[in-house]
Amino acid sequence: MSALAAGYAADVLFGDPRRWHPVAGFGRVALAVEQATYKPTRLRGALFAGGLVAAAGATGELLARGAARAGAPRGLALAAVTWAALGGRSLTGEAMRLASCLELDDVQGARTRLPSLCGRDPKDLDARQLSRATVESVAENTGDAVVGALVWGAIAGPAGVAAYRAANTLDAMVGHRSDRYASFGWAAARCDDAMSWPGARVAAGLTALCSPLVGGKPRTTWRTVRDDGSRHPSPNAGPIEAAFAGALGVTLGGPLAYRGITELRPRLGTGRAPQPRDIQRATRLSWAVGAAAAALCAAARAARPRRTRR
Repeated sequence: MSALAAGYAADVLFGDPRRWHPVAGFGRVALAVEQATYKPTRLRGALFAGGLVAAAGATGELLARGAARAGAPRGLALAAVTWAALGGRSLTGEAMRLASCLELDDVQGARTRLPSLCGRDPKDLDARQLSRATVESVAENTGDAVVGALVWGAIAGPAGVAAYRAANTLDAMVGHRSDRYASFGWAAARCDDAMSWPGARVAAGLTALCSPLVGGKPRTTWRTVRDDGSRHPSPNAGPIEAAFAGALGVTLGGPLAYRGITELRPRLGTGRAPQPRDIQRATRLSWAVGAAAAALCAAARAARPRRTRR
């Protein structure tokens, strides 16, 4: 089994590491660095984001070299870093727990669970709005938390995975729009956009290929990506959310609120509004896309010239 496939399998079997999670540790380091260096300027934010992403990539490379010097099996570092970076099992598990609440008509319980999936305000959402938010989160995070990491593993090995996950984490921490981060978080958000670009397109294409598993059609799914993906304000969430909308036969987008700020997102797809049962279909599609991405990226990594892989 290749390193990327092994890392993906570890996430499927075990989920996130329960203690000493590297991503959580990176987040604590980033918070300390922010507190020590913060100034509300783009330059200071660029130095903050660039330095931490570069440091994460260098750490991934050092782990690979250290494992090689210790005589560990080739690819062990890549498998370990990939496992730490992926979040597929956690994503689908949280989504299914929220779906279970909705199936029991426990709307308040579903509202309590929604913040574990996304940052939007849940207090006024009904069952359909919670279903829509969950499907959108499963779609976006399939690209971010699964496919993107695998793609960067194929491109640049452990250093690529570590740098990509660092960019994702910094975007979640400081990349959102607020008075504090309007300038400081600009570079983190742009870095995440750039690094997420290839994974989002691969994820959208694989969603189209896997769409028959949830009753969709590849041609319809890809047409939805082509027609609606660019309408989304995020250059990377748009294609994968449009792909899920086309594959599931639902309409995503519409009004939402983040941190008290209301937005009206463009409609993606032409189907009905999502229902609780569509969350189960979305998680099934997410697993299929993740498995396909693991196989594709493992093959791409194996096909690279031996010297390049080293």
